[in-house]
Amino acid sequence: MKNEIGKNFFIPMPVVLVGTQVNGKANFMAVGWCSRANGNPPMILCGIANTHHTPKGIAGTGTFSVNVPSSALVEKTDYCGLVSGKSVDKSGVFDVFYGTLASAPMIRECPVNLECRLVETVLLPTHTVFVGEIVGAYADEGVIRDGKPDYAAIDPLLLTMPDNRYHRLGEHAGDAWSAGKSLMRQAPGA
Repeated sequence: MKNEIGKNFFIPMPVVLVGTQVNGKANFMAVGWCSRANGNPPMILCGIANTHHTPKGIAGTGTFSVNVPSSALVEKTDYCGLVSGKSVDKSGVFDVFYGTLASAPMIRECPVNLECRLVETVLLPTHTVFVGEIVGAYADEGVIRDGKPDYAAIDPLLLTMPDNRYHRLGEHAGDAWSAGKSLMRQAPGA
């Protein structure tokens, strides 16, 4: 028999720092609800509670950034989730840079940064989903191997709830679109 658990809290989530400008200042917020949304053009989505300050900046500028912090940035990342840009100026927490979008601040200390142009906003009862087209992607040279991301080098943070803990990636468990091929050969009619 399975125990019932909170319906929203059983999937580990990547932690990112969403950046935007609010009232002309860079603002960053820790976000756990972020995922790829489209392949071509490349798009990403972030779900942010309607009560937060960051949605005001995204709606106002039509841009945002998604910055992937390494585990070395856990303290600063958590801080950006603890304090609101409504009352705290977070523009000096990181070394900020900009790409082609002048209103999507990115974080130099993060090994991976994506600058996004807002393409759709979906208002939900408690959150707003912001869908952005990725117009620029930046990565430290040390986290790219053979033209692909080296996730061990990126060392991204994962969030689990309701225990509210940050985790690092674990060991390699298998290869996607490959590990199950032996079962395909065994299946009837294969």
